[in-house]
Amino acid sequence: MDTNTFTDWRKSTRSGGGDNCVEVATENGTIGIRDSKDPTGPILTFTRTEWAAFLAGVRSRSFDL
Repeated sequence: MDTNTFTDWRKSTRSGGGDNCVEVATENGTIGIRDSKDPTGPILTFTRTEWAAFLAGVRSRSFDL
């Protein structure tokens, strides 16, 4: 997907304005994730189903170390 497709990038309000953040955008049912320090760098893309599964894992603490 063309990186210019995503235009409405947003950061979590919980990020506290620091530099160690990711930004999220959606376009045509695709979720884009990028490093806020490198806005012209690579973008990970996910379907809505994949993103929902990831968020469910975060909420259930499946990824806690």
